[in-house]
Amino acid sequence: MEEGASRIRRRVSVRKRTWPGLASVCTAPAEPEAEVQEEEEEDAAGAGGRRRKTAQPAKHYDSEEDMFGDYDSFTENSILVQVDDLEQKYMQLPEQGKHATDFATEDLCSESIKDKLSISHVNDFTDYETGEQTEKQTGREDICAEPGDELLYDVPSSQVLYFENLQNSSDDLGHQSTKERDRSSCSHKNEELPHNHIKQPQPSDELSSKVPASSDTNRRKSIKDYLKSAMTGNAKAQTPIFSRNKQLKEALLSEEINVAKETIESSSDDLGPFYSLPSKVRDLYVQFKGIETLYEWQHTCLTLSCVQERKNLIYSLPTSGGKTLVAEILMLQELLCRRKDVLMILPYVAIVQEKISGLSSFGIELGFFVEEYAGSKGKFPPTKRREKKSIYIATIEKAHSLVNSLIETGRISSLGLVVVDELHMIGEGSRGAILEMTLAKILYTSKTTQIIGMSATLNNVQDLQEFLQAEYYSNQFRPVELKEYLKINHTIYAVDSKAESGMTFSRLLHYKYSDSLKKMDPDHLVALVTEVIPNYSCLVFCPSKKNCENVAEMLCKFLKKEYLKHKEKEKCELINNLRSISGGHLCPVLKRTVPFGVAYHHSGLTSEERKLLEEAYSTGVLCLFACTSTLATGINLPARRVILRAPYVAKEFLKRSQYKQMIGRAGRAGIDTIGESILILQEKDKQKVLELISRPPENCYSHLVQEFNKGIQTLFLSLIGLKIATNLGDIYRFMNGTFFGVQQKILLKEKSLWKITVESLRYLTEKGLLQKCPNPESEEELHCNFHITKLGKASFKGTIDLAYCDILYRDLKKGLEGLVLENLLHLIYLTTPYDLVSQCDPDWMIYFRQISQLSPAEQNVASLLGVSESYIAKKASGQATRKKVDKDTVNRLYLSFVLHALLKETNVWNVSEKFNLPRGSIQNLLTAAASFSSSVLHFCEELEEFWVYRALLVELTKKLTYCVKAELIPLMEVTGVLEGRAKQLYSTGYRSLMHLANADPDVLIKTIDHLSRRQARQIVSSAKMLLQEKAEALQEEVEELLRVPTDVPSAKA
Repeated sequence: MEEGASRIRRRVSVRKRTWPGLASVCTAPAEPEAEVQEEEEEDAAGAGGRRRKTAQPAKHYDSEEDMFGDYDSFTENSILVQVDDLEQKYMQLPEQGKHATDFATEDLCSESIKDKLSISHVNDFTDYETGEQTEKQTGREDICAEPGDELLYDVPSSQVLYFENLQNSSDDLGHQSTKERDRSSCSHKNEELPHNHIKQPQPSDELSSKVPASSDTNRRKSIKDYLKSAMTGNAKAQTPIFSRNKQLKEALLSEEINVAKETIESSSDDLGPFYSLPSKVRDLYVQFKGIETLYEWQHTCLTLSCVQERKNLIYSLPTSGGKTLVAEILMLQELLCRRKDVLMILPYVAIVQEKISGLSSFGIELGFFVEEYAGSKGKFPPTKRREKKSIYIATIEKAHSLVNSLIETGRISSLGLVVVDELHMIGEGSRGAILEMTLAKILYTSKTTQIIGMSATLNNVQDLQEFLQAEYYSNQFRPVELKEYLKINHTIYAVDSKAESGMTFSRLLHYKYSDSLKKMDPDHLVALVTEVIPNYSCLVFCPSKKNCENVAEMLCKFLKKEYLKHKEKEKCELINNLRSISGGHLCPVLKRTVPFGVAYHHSGLTSEERKLLEEAYSTGVLCLFACTSTLATGINLPARRVILRAPYVAKEFLKRSQYKQMIGRAGRAGIDTIGESILILQEKDKQKVLELISRPPENCYSHLVQEFNKGIQTLFLSLIGLKIATNLGDIYRFMNGTFFGVQQKILLKEKSLWKITVESLRYLTEKGLLQKCPNPESEEELHCNFHITKLGKASFKGTIDLAYCDILYRDLKKGLEGLVLENLLHLIYLTTPYDLVSQCDPDWMIYFRQISQLSPAEQNVASLLGVSESYIAKKASGQATRKKVDKDTVNRLYLSFVLHALLKETNVWNVSEKFNLPRGSIQNLLTAAASFSSSVLHFCEELEEFWVYRALLVELTKKLTYCVKAELIPLMEVTGVLEGRAKQLYSTGYRSLMHLANADPDVLIKTIDHLSRRQARQIVSSAKMLLQEKAEALQEEVEELLRVPTDVPSAKA
């Protein structure tokens, strides 16, 4: 920024110095070789013995003279001194005869101006012939002394007027000679000479002794003083245009100065070299990501006219085609060049955290903030920055809340760009409905926000284009060729769209199977994976989590012992690291499989384990993952060969989009020359699979009206709460612009959009979330206004599911009657997510053991909720229970016990053993509880009666978010630092955010076990980013406190 600004300043300064002003018109440039010298001369004829200096800059300027400091100093070489000399000599003329005066005037003007004048222009030079022959003929006919357009086209108007007045006063003395000079001037004014052929006469002081100056200095105002005053006034007023040349030149100069000012004010940096970005960005991509050149399609996409014109864009490419890089460059353009904030919407928390880590380094180097909006993290509304801009990396749910807060505070226009990854998710259930709401609100409320959507699997693009008012770009480019195969029994077929059956014979599997191996591995997985591992990587997608673990163990039973020696040292380090981050615990399955370079990957792993295993796979320590389909939509972990264990995800047959995402992981750019996918199927599924591989991806359909219109009701509540639309007509108009509105003819068979809108508004009114207010100006239902109630506003602000908002209100109200604060159990129960209750299946023996070990205060909580120990005892013993107890309350209390135990012990492994639950599931429960606790907090903030919950829930949310000892929380605020890593850092002396922000990555690598250089750099960058954000927020708070209010009452007179 500073470098770019200085360059602009230099450019403007040079333009000022080289523009032909008054000095350049009337003063000849000095010779390049001439040295600047100081001279002091006494003019004997001048009144008062005036001192003069040659090329001596003025020591001090008054306020008016400072305006011209970059042009000319008021010294001997300037026009002011020369005209002053001319004035003194001219004033002596009335004392001489008419004839003498006439020739004296001609001599003075001709010789002085001839010796001093060089007329030049930036683009063309209109000069007068000054050759020897012309000079010998007459000195008076070279240059016209009259200040006409050709001579004084760049002299300010006040000076031109003055010369005209001066000329008029001497008309009776030199009228004839003026005519002669005019004719001489006109005969030469169209002659053009190259600039280097123009003769530059040397300055002469001969005039100082030719005519004595007048001693009557008070007879009239000095020309010098007059011109100085006139020039000052001229700088403050608009100069009248006297010629076409002058008009064009002044317009050009004004335009250039305005462009320079706009460039400086926009704080842009080095526009142009790298897609309108500083060349530094290109260097950072080489340094941080090893990307030296872009693919041809990326260049094409970035230079599309619709992108240049900032139109909305949807682009689609196969997985691993490099879509994200294009999005990143567009985001950087928005942040650095247009100085607007950016929102990037990603589907999962893990991908958000990965992107935060990847972009933090760029933020530190280029001067923007990277803010995380996932889980319970994120501030609503976001902090308004003074100078630096922010990129918000958010999950679908958090992005919706963020956009709502920006609309509510009138800041939605500050959002310059919204990027949506996996755009096809707009057609997937309730999350798709939330994404649709978010984009529809942006389109409706901000005409300046650009939307970019990307996906690998899109079919009905026309509907999405109409909804987003977007252009479409598609390309089938893949950096690595992908070959698709099908395996039936021992035969492998190549997928061939040209073949009649859709496939052609490729080869037979030749692998010696023992009888025991045939029973254990009927799908010949061992044969398929041993063709590529350990030198290349392999992914085996399995239908279920349990199947992943079984496949990993089965493969290791039949792999040769030689696999143990491949990167043996690194695998030992990985096992030690897994044990250390888990407090000494190690998964028995991983203990057996990791030495062979094999591991499983699914949601049952803790986030710490998953991070370590993914890092090991990326570096080649692990060569095979047995994984679920979630890995295909998660972080990028490509492989040489991808094997699909079966054409099913759980019990559902594979979708085309899922299939394309899984096989898209085959082929690693820059490593592999080819990628292979093999789908294992049984003969009974052959026809379905052939249809699967040949048909286009599934269409995306809106889910706003799914699940009993829950999505559309949530949308209406927020529209009225944000005052985007407050009457039936406006809401109906808004709905026609949604993705659902585009597809209403396809989706609505029985009811019209109008009828659904009316019914949904009636439902919200009956539920007490909206209030109907008749419009006094119109009795028509179309113009009837709606207002949001306090309960409705609380539900909308807390993003509470409308199915649970009244239940939550009832539970919080009942909790006030006897809130138990001796422990956290009661508060934890109130923040346990409702949507997880139906998935809970308690182990009654464990339940009974836990409830029987409760303290008296904790037993009091269970009693208040209506769950007695005797009831649980009967359920554990299998006896019938006569007493009716709400099943949801019982299940919710069981989940509360799990969370309570986790907060007390902070060790997920111990809690996993105590409740016989997968450690990953417990961690997912904790994450969901932290997010819901944050929502309940916002819910309570809108209802005065729940004031007591506000302070309590702030601390509880923090505890649920980090679930560690208090001293580790500052370290875990840094993206990528989890509990195990935080303990390592704390024990080695890194105990605060400042420590991490100022850490040396090389020192971190040496002091922290099993920390890679890449991880160390990401931790330091994320810490620096977070520290800068906090410092900026504090500075803004200080400025806000010190700012003088505009409405301070003035003192009474």
